Amino acid sequence: MRPAPQPAPKALTGLDHRVEAAVGHSIDTLWDQRDAGLLDEPRARLVDAHRALVSAETSVTFYRVLLHRLASGEFPVDEALVDRIGRTVDQLQEAAAARDEQHRSVLAVLEPVEEAARAQAPAGAVDLPARDIAALLAITQGAKLHEHLLTQRLSVVTASGTRVGYEQLQQLERSGLVVRDTGHPVHAGQPVTLTDAGRSALAGTRRPPAAVTGAVPRTGTWPSAARSRN
Repeated sequence: MRPAPQPAPKALTGLDHRVEAAVGHSIDTLWDQRDAGLLDEPRARLVDAHRALVSAETSVTFYRVLLHRLASGEFPVDEALVDRIGRTVDQLQEAAAARDEQHRSVLAVLEPVEEAARAQAPAGAVDLPARDIAALLAITQGAKLHEHLLTQRLSVVTASGTRVGYEQLQQLERSGLVVRDTGHPVHAGQPVTLTDAGRSALAGTRRPPAAVTGAVPRTGTWPSAARSRN
């Protein structure tokens, strides 16, 4: 008997760590709280918008992978293949436009939540920008600085898939919040970690503390275009 296929994990988005920094919970915990009816209205709207963004991001990935397969040489080059590639390109463009629109929708509901979190922060908390908090949170999960073999561009790739730009890494280094292990070559990946100051700053940032732990990681299925996760 063949084992049942495992469901694919939900897609990562460029706003995941910023959402986590604003609410003080992981995305999985936040989704579980939404399902249990434990969130106030602003955070409930944030979860709903984020779920739609995840769905839109998954659709972009689906058509991108399909386009790569069509152009991989697996199929004979004929008029039918050319037509199918053209349709897939159009679908990819539509999916990307929908993703970008949903990204803006998440920002519209996320920014008030971030403002409220800053206003409620205790006295003496570190006022790091949300962008830096998100980067530090991503780096805590494991990160390496890589150089692209073709473009020679440098960027930090984290275990969650989030990328931190090289300029932002340099700014965090100048602030004494992160350090990289230069004993490793860049083309192989230089480990990037938080310094003691970085860990202290992240612990004291102006964001609410996490109150719920031990949530079961959420997984989802590979949807067709623009199919939402509910």
